[in-house]
Amino acid sequence: METELLVVLIIAAVALAWWAGRRSARRPTPFNQDFLPAHYFQGLNYVLNEQPDKAIEVFIKLIEVDNETVETHFALGNLFRRRGEVERAIRIHQNLIARPTLSMAQRTQALYELGLDYMRSGILSRAEAVFQQLTDDAAQGTAALRQLVDIYQQERDWTKAIDALTKQAELSGTKQSAVIAQYHCELAELARAERDSKRAQECIAAALANDPKCVRASLLAAEIALQAGQPKQVISELQRVEQQDPDYLSEIFVLLLQAYEQLGRSEQATEYLRNVYVRYGGVAALLHLTDLLRKQKGDAVSAEFMAEQLRTRPSMRGMHRLIELNLNLASGSEQARNQLLVLRELTVQLFHNKPIYKCRQCGFNAKALHWQCPGCKSWSSVKPVDDLEGG
Repeated sequence: METELLVVLIIAAVALAWWAGRRSARRPTPFNQDFLPAHYFQGLNYVLNEQPDKAIEVFIKLIEVDNETVETHFALGNLFRRRGEVERAIRIHQNLIARPTLSMAQRTQALYELGLDYMRSGILSRAEAVFQQLTDDAAQGTAALRQLVDIYQQERDWTKAIDALTKQAELSGTKQSAVIAQYHCELAELARAERDSKRAQECIAAALANDPKCVRASLLAAEIALQAGQPKQVISELQRVEQQDPDYLSEIFVLLLQAYEQLGRSEQATEYLRNVYVRYGGVAALLHLTDLLRKQKGDAVSAEFMAEQLRTRPSMRGMHRLIELNLNLASGSEQARNQLLVLRELTVQLFHNKPIYKCRQCGFNAKALHWQCPGCKSWSSVKPVDDLEGG
């Protein structure tokens, strides 16, 4: 980064000399008296002696802002921001905005850069005010709205985020309906926390209107229906997930089985899980199916079923469950039980630190489901892991 700064400063020095040369050609004053002052050589000396901080102050004071030097100021300001020297970046961009010689395009660019400076420094209120001024600008409007969306996400102001993202989508011509649906789900979560079921259902409906494939909306609707004592509605909401995104099927099983249990329809629950397992596999479906078989037909039948499935679809969690079932069956042999206990402990160690969820965009691993990835900030990209070692 220091090398990069020195290069920029050298360019600034050359640009200053070139600018002074052009100005001297238009005036009768001798070049070496007025247009390359002693401060210029002082600044150049700082550059050559690798003292960039001192050189910066000299060149900022020397370089007059006009169409020929404004890009040098932008380069320095951006470099300061990347280095974390935000106060200097802010000063440069404020200085640019104050210059009456700038064109409108240069002024809006300087304003946008100032907004980025404020964001980098964490002054989100000032950044928001700056970007709001640019939302209707042809050149910077889309980028400013993108930054506003980021600000509103950080502040968890989902209503403003919806408005900003909707306008950004209109300007850019890109679809943002899936992300907007997630914002409506965030509002639904807030409404649920305030025990406002009606408002929560309105937000869920808005989410599904924007994105019919929004799994999160279906899960929220099912949770609300379960709390309201509507198990049939729970089943209806959850069975929609298969068409929305089967990667999330493992997230529905607990709620779904509770609803079937309330209705006294364990056989239907078993049939549904069996069909899902045949179509998609997945250790989560297998584990729940095995538990149902155990309740209905006992340890021996469920252990035999699990062993048969593991021959074709092996998984650590499935192996762990099979060991537990055989522990129940090995009650008469102390030696067999001790060996199974060792195996159970080994399987626990093997999958204990394995991720349960993983972002399909950046690879972020998690133990809990995040609808927005903490790593890359993308939405609906964190999904359950369901392979040989996970799930």
